[in-house]
Amino acid sequence: MCTVSFIPKKDSFVITSNRDEHISRSPAYQPKTEIINGVKVVFPKDPKAGGTWFAINEKNVAVVLLNGAFENHKSTGNYKKSRGLVVLDIVSHNNPQAYLDEINLTNIEPFTVIVVQQNKLVELRWDGGDKFIKSLDSSECYIWSSTTLYNKVVIKNREELFLKFLDNSVINTASIVDFHSNNHQDFQNGFIIDRASGLKTFSVTQVVLEKEKISLKHIDLLDNHTNMIELPVNQLMNQI
Repeated sequence: MCTVSFIPKKDSFVITSNRDEHISRSPAYQPKTEIINGVKVVFPKDPKAGGTWFAINEKNVAVVLLNGAFENHKSTGNYKKSRGLVVLDIVSHNNPQAYLDEINLTNIEPFTVIVVQQNKLVELRWDGGDKFIKSLDSSECYIWSSTTLYNKVVIKNREELFLKFLDNSVINTASIVDFHSNNHQDFQNGFIIDRASGLKTFSVTQVVLEKEKISLKHIDLLDNHTNMIELPVNQLMNQI
């Protein structure tokens, strides 16, 4: 939930996410399928609140979370719902992108969510008081970094690393995972972090959205385990 990239390919979209957490937090459960609001959803579950930072559904939708909106904020520790449960509310809705306009986020901690649905890419930032919804060009590449862990200078440096990667590498799912799995000679602010404060990268998750199927790869860096799931796209449900 702290680094997310979006890369369009000829017939697919590739979304890759790094989850950074404090070592005191319990590891997430491996991804599995659940039926939520009548929709088949696949996601790794956070045992603390039951939510997630990355979810896909059978309608060929992906929803990815980052902590923070535009600036670092001070958590009050007293919110009505986990941001990870908001992800599940969105991904299980009949029309996730339309739901972003309706969803009531009062007393939810600030976050950014990326929603990919039917070749459309939308970014929602919630700063604790207002929603900022932006439609993005899904033919372009993007990278996001959590404002709660990385300042503006570091975020800019990470964007530059991403652009160099795009310019100088063969871009495929494996090379994207390798890029996300590299500390880039910086354990404080690289893509794999291991800070003295106890903050560490727990996992790398990648989803490939294709017309007829979604492939999810979850790499648990704590126990060196990789989980792969394929979810066929329900073409009937995909008619929104």
